[in-house]
Order: sequence, then C-alpha cells, then structure tokens
Amino acid sequence: MEFSEYSEFDAVGLALLVKNREVTPQELKKVALEGIDKLNPTINAVVSTLSEQADKEIQAGLPEGPFKGIPFLIKESSAQAIGVPVNLGSRFGVGVTTSQDTNLMTRFRQAGFVTVGTSTTPEFAFNFTTESVLYGPTRNPWDTNLSAGGSSGGAAAAVSAGIVPIAHANDGAGSIRQPAAVNGLVGLKPTRGRIPHGPFRGEILSGLSNEFAVTKSVRDSAVLLDEIAGADIGASSWAESPKRTYLSEKEHKPKRLRIAWMGAPINGASVDKECTDALYRTVQLCQDLGHDLVEATPQINAEEQFQATLRIWAANISRSIDRLQIGLNRTASPENLEASNWALYQYGQTLKAFDLLEAFEINNRVARTVGEFFTHYDVLLSPTIAQLPWEIGKLNANDPNLDAKQWTERMMAYAPFTNLFNTTGQPAISLPLGWSSKGLPIGMQFAGRFADESTLFQLAFQLEEAQPWIDKKTRLLNAKVKHYSRREG
Repeated sequence: MEFSEYSEFDAVGLALLVKNREVTPQELKKVALEGIDKLNPTINAVVSTLSEQADKEIQAGLPEGPFKGIPFLIKESSAQAIGVPVNLGSRFGVGVTTSQDTNLMTRFRQAGFVTVGTSTTPEFAFNFTTESVLYGPTRNPWDTNLSAGGSSGGAAAAVSAGIVPIAHANDGAGSIRQPAAVNGLVGLKPTRGRIPHGPFRGEILSGLSNEFAVTKSVRDSAVLLDEIAGADIGASSWAESPKRTYLSEKEHKPKRLRIAWMGAPINGASVDKECTDALYRTVQLCQDLGHDLVEATPQINAEEQFQATLRIWAANISRSIDRLQIGLNRTASPENLEASNWALYQYGQTLKAFDLLEAFEINNRVARTVGEFFTHYDVLLSPTIAQLPWEIGKLNANDPNLDAKQWTERMMAYAPFTNLFNTTGQPAISLPLGWSSKGLPIGMQFAGRFADESTLFQLAFQLEEAQPWIDKKTRLLNAKVKHYSRREG
C-alpha cells in the first residue's frame, strides 16, 4: 500500500482492509513510518518512533479488536506505555517512563492498535499551541506558518497530515477539541468518568481532564468510545453506560433537538468574524435539518470559574513538578522549565487546602447552574475556537513577562469556549463544519448533557452526512500526495 492510498482512509476503513486481508498490519506500520519520514520534518508532530516495539506487537499476534493493525500514536503528556519515554514536552521531564501500561493503554492495545510512535505536546500540556522549548513548534498541515493547536497539537497534526488515521489525545481545558478544530478533525471530550485513568491516578487534573483521541470521522470516535469506555478496577466514580452502542446511533436519526447557540464566550473574549460567520452557517444548517435553534448562554460567574481553573491547574502542575524532582533527582528552575510553568509552579506552592476546596465549591456551583440550563436544551452550540489559528510564536509559553494568571488569561482569550465543559464534566465534540476565506478549518463545538454522548453522536452523524468533510485535504497533502480514489474500504 502506498502512502497516497493509506492517507485517504479513516481508521475503520483501514481496519476493514485488514479484516478482509487486503492489507496486513505490517504493511500499515511500514507506510505509517514512511509517512513520518516524509512529513514529520515539515510539521514536527512525532517525537519518537517505536518500530521494534510495533514489530513485536504484530508478531505476538494482535487482539481481534475493531482497530486491529491500525497505526496509532500516544501523546507525550503522561506515561502510558511500559518502557516508552514520555518527556511531558519538557526539558525538566526528560527520561520519564512507566513500569506498567496504564489501564487505558491496555484498552488501546486490546482494541488492536499498533503504537508506532509518540506525539508532541507543549510543556506539561498547558498551552493551546504545541511549541515547546524542548522540541520546537509543531506546524499546522493546512498552513505550516500557523499553530497546530494544543495541547494535543502533535496528535492532531499527524492525523490531519495522514500519518496515522487516529491518535491518542487528552483534554484538560480544550486540548482535544481546540487542535481538532484547527486541523479539520473530529475531537470528542467524553463525559467525566467515561474513560479509565488507573492505576496510578483516580482523576487527572482533579477531574478537569479526560482522555480520548482525535479522529478523521465520527464513526472512528464512536467505535473507539464503544471499545475503551467503562470504569476500571477501583475507580471512584464513573459515567452511566449508554443503552446501545455509540456506533449504532448512526442508524438513529436525532429527534427534533432544542439547540441553544452562543456566539460570545462567557469570559467576554473577542471572536474573529470568520468564526462567527461559520457559527451562523452552522445554526442555519441545524435549522435546515429540522432542529429548533435558540440563542442562549448559561449565566455563570466567569471570573470565579477562571480562578478555580487556575488554582486547580497550578496545584496539579506544582505537585507534578515536585514528584518529578524526587523521581528524577532533579531541581526545578527557570533554566529547565518554561516561564509559564515556572510561574504556575511558584503560584501552586502558595496555595493552601482552603484555596483548592474553594475552587471545587466554585466548580460545583458552575456545574449546577449549567446543568439547570441543560434541562431546557438538548445541546449547546458554539465555535470551538474564538480566533483562527495564530502564527507560530504568537502564544509564547516562555514569555517571562507574564505571571501565572496573565499567562492563563492569554490562553483562554485564544480559545475561550471549551474550558466550561471541563469544569462541568459534560461531553463536548468539535466538528469541522466551518471553513475560512483562505480554506482553513473552523471547528464547531456541540456540548451535551452529562453522560449523553449518544445525542451528540446522533447529531454528529447527521451533520457529517449533510455536510461531509472527508474529501477536504490539507495543503501539505495536496502538495505531497497524489489523490487516490478509494477511501471507504
């Protein structure tokens, strides 16, 4: 199989070829590594390749999962796979490994994935662009002068460029949805408690963060969630399971949904006109599909919610750095930490238990208010991003002139729509429904009620059918890969 053919498929499509013995996992692994060799020098999305490990997995016999033989990347933001270095995008974190697979990694393996490498992340995954001092900038395949987003920017750029059809990602303030939006992908943040985090952690970021992936198609996200969702042993909480599979929602048209839409973020950040125009077109599309659209916004104290997020992030980053100091026998300093994380570390050291408890109380109030809002609406629509992707270097996490609060404010001004649903724990999905005047993707975010990914999938399948995006190709692919007609498998 040539890369030109391989890059046309989503993960389910490639898996069908494997099942029908039209291609082998070894062939797919080979072409994925060829894609890395060809494209990674341009986009800088892949940190390391795992060719020998992948060969051993294939030779040992892959599980009969729905993604058997599909090349896969894991994000370099937490230690998931035994023996695989995960440097956290940080000079300070170089050398971090794990003694065993996390429970999520075990489920990825059971799904049949072949892990061919690790993807880039900003330092400690706290940036909406992926431009660490350690690795340099990850570039957007639609325009390599622009950011690929963050913190799952490496994962999103690699999928958008066709290197892999699906890649692990995680989301603590929008880090799945925002890079999906700027790379023309599907980005689902599942409900809090839907995805396992054990055995090392009960929750990530005190419940703000969740794990999943970025994908080319809605069906890839649905099949993956069917495969990996569910509580692991010892989980403190979990989300209620659906009545039927998420993939089966493709056959169930959504009822006439009551969809709220908002064009202004709760923090008052400015929104690019092209993002607003794309929102209006999406509102019209949903109306044309028979849904009721109402302009409405949850009324919360945005400043309080921001302060709670800042405290939780700072406390968690500070704790992580302290643990690394012990585990790596290394001393944190401005020489080995980027300025933003050094500021967050110092701020986190000043926080008391009272401050963190107050943050949790604030988040509870926000979740109750937004939950009440969703008793009146099935879905809330907004742009995923407030600005078109910024140029490389504009969102500089190593700017020593910004303290922890100023840095976080700057980040949230760039992508202000996503963080609310990390606070509430609700599912939210970004779909590539908007396009700028220069042909750049603009994601639209749809948030659902807590534990109701099913409605989001029904709507997402309907929108994907009404306004498909699978044939749209990045400028990088158009320049370097010949079009190949077969796609679905």
